[in-house]
Amino acid sequence: MTSADDPQPSTSDDVTLRSDVTVELVKSSASDSDVLFAARVSTLGEQSIGELEKDPERSKGLINYLMRDRHGSPFEHNSLTFLISAPIFVFREFMRHRVGWSYNEESGRYRELQPVFYVPDASRKLVQEGRPGKYVFVEGTEAQHATVQHVLGDTYRQAYDAYQKLLADGVAREVARAVLPVGLYSSMYATCNARSLMHFLGLRTQHELAKVPSFPQREIEMVGERMEVEWARLMPLTHAAFNANGRVAP
Repeated sequence: MTSADDPQPSTSDDVTLRSDVTVELVKSSASDSDVLFAARVSTLGEQSIGELEKDPERSKGLINYLMRDRHGSPFEHNSLTFLISAPIFVFREFMRHRVGWSYNEESGRYRELQPVFYVPDASRKLVQEGRPGKYVFVEGTEAQHATVQHVLGDTYRQAYDAYQKLLADGVAREVARAVLPVGLYSSMYATCNARSLMHFLGLRTQHELAKVPSFPQREIEMVGERMEVEWARLMPLTHAAFNANGRVAP
């Protein structure tokens, strides 16, 4: 789990308000060696296995070459599965990433959804300035933050009360869930390979080393940052090459 330092959620009138996301790497088969054996199999065959340990510097150079010249397929021979808890609107953005990704999300048809909702904390920039395609976000005032907290909290409580009333009246869960807003927390398993993850990170995180600027919504960036920490630990040479070559997926 990569969210140990996140703020603790608050509870009010049976509704839990959170400002964090959580990301847990639950399963993986991913290492820099996976990239090397895939790249070298055409010339070395089965002898490619174990090449990283034999010549680390040469292996580092090969991974950098593959990244720089955008030979992408060797970065696909690995797998990472994450368990993610985040607001539904974050998952709606996730679903735009389809190549190299698999998803299974918590179902509102088969289980009663819990009253856990997203409210941004004081660090979240609230105000958008500029026109579409050329805008920035700036800090909100204390009054704006207070309004967001109050309006969202009241809306969530009213929506969840309506959800409970529909369920109590015998309405099916798949119908009753229609009253719930996209600030509701959901959970999902997301499985990808390093190449698809790099493409995700190039679009969904801001980074000083990025060759192509990106302007992600902060909430999905929070997820991306936590996924990147886990991936960098498993594939440090690949991660370093990604950064060294402008954070552009091969």
